[in-house]
Amino acid sequence: MGRKATILGASGLIGGLLLDALLEDDYYDSVHVILRRSLNQQHPKLTEHLIDFSNQKAYEPGIASAETVFCCVGTTMKKVQGDRNAYRDIDYGIAVNAAEVAAKYGVFGYSLVSAIGADPANNNSFYLKLKGVTEEAVSKQNIPQVHIFRPSLLLGDRGEKRFAENLATGLAPVISPLLRGRYKKYRPIKAIEVAFAMLAAAKDPRKGIFIHEYDEIREWAIRSGRYQA
Repeated sequence: MGRKATILGASGLIGGLLLDALLEDDYYDSVHVILRRSLNQQHPKLTEHLIDFSNQKAYEPGIASAETVFCCVGTTMKKVQGDRNAYRDIDYGIAVNAAEVAAKYGVFGYSLVSAIGADPANNNSFYLKLKGVTEEAVSKQNIPQVHIFRPSLLLGDRGEKRFAENLATGLAPVISPLLRGRYKKYRPIKAIEVAFAMLAAAKDPRKGIFIHEYDEIREWAIRSGRYQA
């Protein structure tokens, strides 16, 4: 039947780059994407599943028989108009629904894009606490291999205007060398590095829960053979 990969969040920055990498790579024979709206993209390996994300049952056709599920879902307060419940439904709800379905169908690997500083005990940051709680919930599922990626500021073309991120991106060449030692993990990182790292790590046969921050993400990206540092 061949290897099947499933992506949630393929319309986003990392997800879109990961989708392209998966379609070009020979490891997976088919790539399934779970979305609200079509990407309008054609490829012999690509299958779309357009679903209502609030209905966990709807995830099943896209995830059943997959070897790996990649979750690159994320939103912003601007997109949800400041509604924290709506934010949680996306960042936590989709990731955990997908993990529960993956466990149900015996998926081997689950890769989650989180964020540096994620911590379920952080009561000072809604964002970092939610990321931590999501990591915790995904890790509790009966999935043999879980990879959690914690990038800092992502560098790449999102196709939308984000003033603060655009400013930080412009300053990245100045800021990055100053972040050393225990602060190195806060360095901005290219989204394409995260995508290639996710692909490479998913091919690793080891079981367990693995957390990857700046150095580890870059190492995996290089090991993918697709990225030159």
